[in-house]
Amino acid sequence: MRLSHLVLSALPLGALLGLGVTVPLAHGDARGFTVGVGEIHEGMKGYGLTVFKGTEPERFDVEVIGVLHNFRPGQDLILIKTPHPRLDVVKTVAGMSGSPIFFDGRLAGAYAYSLSAFEVEPIAGVTPIGPMLTELARPIPPGFWPRAGEGPLPAKVGPLAAAPHASREGASSFDGPPGSYDLTAHANLMAARAGGAGGARAYIPVETPLMMAGIGDRTARMLRTLLEPLGLDPLQTGGGQGPTAGAPEHFVDGGALGVELVRGDVSMMGLGTVTHVQGTKLCAFGHPMMNAGDSALPTAIGRVLWINASGQRSFKVGESARPLGTLVQDRQSAIVVDETKRPPMFPVTIDMTGFGAAPKSSWHMQIAEEKFLSPSFTAAALASAVEATTSEKRDMSWAIHSTLAIHGHGSIELEDFGVAIGGMPDEGELARTRLVRAIGEVLNNPWENAGIDGVESHLTVQYTRDLWRLRGVELLDEVVDAGEKARIRVHLLPFDGREIVREVEIAMPRELAGKDAEVEVVPGYEVAPEVAFPENLTELIANETRQSFAPKSIVVQVRVPSVGVVYHGHVAPRLPGFALDALRPLHSDTGPEPFATYQRTVIPVERFVEGRDKVRVKVRQSMQ
Repeated sequence: MRLSHLVLSALPLGALLGLGVTVPLAHGDARGFTVGVGEIHEGMKGYGLTVFKGTEPERFDVEVIGVLHNFRPGQDLILIKTPHPRLDVVKTVAGMSGSPIFFDGRLAGAYAYSLSAFEVEPIAGVTPIGPMLTELARPIPPGFWPRAGEGPLPAKVGPLAAAPHASREGASSFDGPPGSYDLTAHANLMAARAGGAGGARAYIPVETPLMMAGIGDRTARMLRTLLEPLGLDPLQTGGGQGPTAGAPEHFVDGGALGVELVRGDVSMMGLGTVTHVQGTKLCAFGHPMMNAGDSALPTAIGRVLWINASGQRSFKVGESARPLGTLVQDRQSAIVVDETKRPPMFPVTIDMTGFGAAPKSSWHMQIAEEKFLSPSFTAAALASAVEATTSEKRDMSWAIHSTLAIHGHGSIELEDFGVAIGGMPDEGELARTRLVRAIGEVLNNPWENAGIDGVESHLTVQYTRDLWRLRGVELLDEVVDAGEKARIRVHLLPFDGREIVREVEIAMPRELAGKDAEVEVVPGYEVAPEVAFPENLTELIANETRQSFAPKSIVVQVRVPSVGVVYHGHVAPRLPGFALDALRPLHSDTGPEPFATYQRTVIPVERFVEGRDKVRVKVRQSMQ
């Protein structure tokens, strides 16, 4: 088979490939401890280092097949055989990415690619060491660590007043306008970026094993939906061990390297291999993780338990032995880790009540601060805690009260709720909670480099349908004078028990005189009050607490002919038409945003309500 016909696949950790730009890099390296691609020839024999079990690297033999030139822009690929008793069984192994390869005692590069998804012999592709050392020497840009030893991405300067919908910086950012964050939409955007948006791709990335602990079956399915399109392969393999006694204190060439995205009662970690340590920094993997450039994800010394053999793809099973350092560069040929940097993470606590003698009612974890991963893993943490505690085949009503602490902006209180019929809450509902949305909004805002200081959530459950269905409404006054109140009877039907009847009133605005008015009855949680489009992070955060009226309420509303406008952070609910014209600027296309105006009455009720209905009222001219 000719090499040009081979399908090349990146070995993990290589998630979210294809994001960002590539940098042309030199072939080989002139220093004495390395061997350049020009010196590599067919039949050349050497060895590699990787961890087969535990934390100590072991040797395995390698033999050169040949060199693929310009495999990536400015980067060649060395093809090798890896004859070894274990590798003869498992073939190419996910998690060996970064294993250093040596010829004549000199470092040639990193074991990094496979040649097909279904291999019958142990053959791998090696990324030359030259471009990897170039990345190792790349300096961290000024301002990258804005929080005294911590830091996500470089701080942005100045507001985006002229372009409030501008794309955020970074390969994993959400591009929707502020106030529109949705985790599913973010995941679709990430999948489109990773897939090249229809462009031709030179190779197909192998899915990256993401070892998970504390994750239930339903939550794992949710994570697969979010992450598989990006090249991540969530696996319920465990791996939640904390620091291990006797674990190495520093990274070594050929040692196991973990990228810890979540730590604690829920944990998620990808496992790869260190290629070369230079002082307190190292390069690894031989390919990108997210190709996100400057990065800040937590890393750890890994411990390998076993190599799982599979005809489709084999992978290392392992866990964290000692948290250490931060992934600071994520580039085409390598990731770079700095042992001295402390990564930005935020604590999440979930306390749960209403379950009786639950085996675990309090959950504690730390989540990496990242634009897409943080909201994803917060949703997974909520879903896992719920799944482990509420696995019941009966009706359930749930509510989550969360306190979200935002760095430099204080804390906000958020309420989420739902009713699950015949079982536990759907994991998709937890991904759509206001808490997850608010985290996504904060981390993806276009104005400043914001961070999360912590999350405290309290989940309560009642094993009942805390729900009334809106059965219908009837009009008690068919004709009402303008400015007077119309009376409406609302029929609410519980799951069991007698119908509840409520009489409510709503004033008929004078603007409706001589018209038929449509009066609608709607659950409070489905009605979004008018808010101003945010022009800075403070306003965006304030809007997060105004997403709807009280969950246990009904809203009686009637649309008013006048319009409201949002302009420069202010809301004017009812303006005559000439006022809107007066506010329009003469020499700019940035004017007030009009919206429909409603007269509303909010009525608290004892339970959540589902359904909506409406009636028509004749409004006559008042005789007064």
